[in-house]
Amino acid sequence: MSRNYLGEFEELVLLTVAALDGQAYGALLLEDIQQRTGRSLQLSAVHVALYRLEEKKLVSSCMGGATAERGGRRKRFFSITAEGLQILKDTRNVRESLWRLIPG
Repeated sequence: MSRNYLGEFEELVLLTVAALDGQAYGALLLEDIQQRTGRSLQLSAVHVALYRLEEKKLVSSCMGGATAERGGRRKRFFSITAEGLQILKDTRNVRESLWRLIPG
């Protein structure tokens, strides 16, 4: 497995970024993860995870255009990198091999 270690929440954020295919931004990630997991989350926790993933080079980001609905502020969009996709695949393989070890 890759030298990068993902915590459970980082893995959820990274999976969601991958699923949103370049359209991921903080508030949308928060909403999606809360809906899928039933967890109550803070936007700041999502941002911390995103910045940590970006430091690890598992996601990249770019600024979108300003919108009137956001008072002229721009959104930062995140997308998964090749290394991020590889670590997700490695993590999935490890989990699947462990699941196969469980009897019955």
